[in-house]
Amino acid sequence: MKNKLLTLFLVVTFFALGAPEASAVTNDVVKVGLRYGSSALFSANLENAVGAGYEFGYFEENRSFTSLGWTEETAVSMTAAGTIYMDGNGAYSPSVPAGGFRTIGEWHVQLDGFRSFEEASARARAEGGWPAWVDWEHVVRIGCYESQSEAEAEAGRYGGRAVRSSSTGVMVTRTRTTDVLFEFDCSGVHALGVRPSGRETSTWFKGYKYGGGFEYPRVTGGNLNVVNVIGLEDYVKGVIPYEMGGAWPLEALEAQAVCARTFVQGHNKHLSSNGFDVCNGVDCQVYNGHGSGGAGPSDTSDRAVDNTAGLCIYYNGTLVQDAVYHSSDGGATEDGANVWGTETGYLKGKADPYEAQTAVPNNHYSVTYTSGELSWILDQKGHSVGTVQDVYVSEYTPLGNVKQVTFVGTGGTKTFTGDDCRMIFYSSTYQKSVSSLRFDINGRRSGGLSVNGTGQLSSLDGASVISGGGTVSALRGNSALAITSSGTVTVSGEASQPSGGGDGNFVITGTGNGHNVGLSQYGAKAMAELGYSFQEILTFYYTDITIQ
Repeated sequence: MKNKLLTLFLVVTFFALGAPEASAVTNDVVKVGLRYGSSALFSANLENAVGAGYEFGYFEENRSFTSLGWTEETAVSMTAAGTIYMDGNGAYSPSVPAGGFRTIGEWHVQLDGFRSFEEASARARAEGGWPAWVDWEHVVRIGCYESQSEAEAEAGRYGGRAVRSSSTGVMVTRTRTTDVLFEFDCSGVHALGVRPSGRETSTWFKGYKYGGGFEYPRVTGGNLNVVNVIGLEDYVKGVIPYEMGGAWPLEALEAQAVCARTFVQGHNKHLSSNGFDVCNGVDCQVYNGHGSGGAGPSDTSDRAVDNTAGLCIYYNGTLVQDAVYHSSDGGATEDGANVWGTETGYLKGKADPYEAQTAVPNNHYSVTYTSGELSWILDQKGHSVGTVQDVYVSEYTPLGNVKQVTFVGTGGTKTFTGDDCRMIFYSSTYQKSVSSLRFDINGRRSGGLSVNGTGQLSSLDGASVISGGGTVSALRGNSALAITSSGTVTVSGEASQPSGGGDGNFVITGTGNGHNVGLSQYGAKAMAELGYSFQEILTFYYTDITIQ
C-alpha cells in the first residue's frame, strides 16, 4: 500500500498554465553533438541501416532541411577538404600513411553556370567529375590534382578554371574509395547537412544507429564536428534505455522520459560554442539513438515516451532549467544550493524511504587513498597543501550528505564544498573516485551534527535539548542520540582524531551514486515497483512542480 503521508507534503497540480517559454530546442528538433572539440573527426562515415541513399544540403536556422543534391550510394564518407590520403584499408587521413596509399588532391577544374543539381550532375557524369555546391551556386568539379599547375594544364581541355578546395569545404566520397560524390563549401556560413532518403530511416555511425539527419560543421582548417539532427520525441527515445534500461517498470521510464524531455529543452550550454543543443554523454544525458543492434530502445521504453509525449516539468509556470537526476541517492537527496551553490526552488533535498526497497547495484562503496595519492591529486588540481596529514568531513547537511571536506597538510589547509567534495577525489591516474555525496571517512563523521542548519556540534559541553513538552535539559556524557530527517545518528563529545589510520591510509565509505540532486533513478524504479505513477514519482523528487 502506498504511504498516505506522501499526499500531506506534496501538492500536485495537473493543468496548463499557459504557453511555455521558448526553449533551446527549435521547432521540436534537437541537435545532438556526437563528435566535437577534441573528438572531432577528419573523416566521418555513414551507412544506411534502413533506407537507401542520401540527400545533401544544409539545415536552416529553423532546422528545416534545404536539399541541394542526392546520391543512391548507401555508404558515404564526409571528409575535411584539402589533400586527402587513403590507406590500403580505405581509411582517410590528412597525412601520408605508412604503406600503400592513394591521394585525393586539393586542386580541381571547375565548370560554372549550372542552374540546378540535375544539370550539374549530368555534366559531371559526362566529364568524369562530381557536382558541388560552392558559395551558393551549383558547379562541377573535375579531377583531384596535387598541384595548381596540373589543374591549370587540364582546365583548358574542359573549358573551366583551376580551383582549390578551401579550408571550410567538405568532400563526400563513396566510403573506402577515392570516388567523389559531392562537395560542399559555403565559407562556413552553412554546414553540410546529410539526410538519409526515405520515410523510415536508420543510419549507422560509429557503431550505433541513429534516426534523423546529420550536420558537419567544420572548424576552419580543422576537423568535422558530427551532429545528429533529430525530432524531439525520437531523441527522447534514444535517451531512456541508456539512462535507465529498457526493461525497467513503465512508470519509472515515463518519469525518466519527462525528465529527459525537460532537460534537453532547458539546457543549451553547447549551443553558442558548438552549435548544438546537447551532447550525447554523461555531461548532458546519454544518447545512443536506435542502439547498436543488441541493446537499445525497447517496446516499453518507446511506449513510455509515447505515453508522455510533450509533457515537461514546470516550476511557477516556467519550464525548469535543470531537470537533473542521478543513479541513486543512498538514503537522501540534497538541496541544489548545497551541491552547486545556487538556490533552486524545485531542487530541495529530502529523505528517501523508497530507494532502499529495490536492488541497487554497487550502492555501497569503499575506496582507500594513501596520503601520497591525495597529496598528488590535490597538487595536480592546483590545490596543494603539501603532504596530506588528515582529511575529514568538516560539515554535513541536515540530511546527512557531505557539505564540506577539509584536507590538512604540511603546507596548509584546504576546504572544499558542495559537489567538489566528491569530485576532488577523482583521479584517472589512480582510477579512483568517490561515488556520491553521502560518505564517511574512516567511519568518522568529523564535523559533528548540524544544528538547525547553522552550525555543528563537535562537543556536547554546554549543549541542551528541549523535549516535546518544552522541558530544557543539559546533555551528559560523551555521546547522545539525535533524530534527523535521515534517521538516528550519534553525536559525540569526544576529542576529534585524525581520519587516517596508522599506515597513512584514508578509507572512504558511502552509499549512492551521483550528485544526489533531483530524481534518483533507482528511487524511481522502487516507487514504480510499489505502484506509484510517474506523476507521483516526479512530484516526490522535485518540489512544488507541475507537469504539463
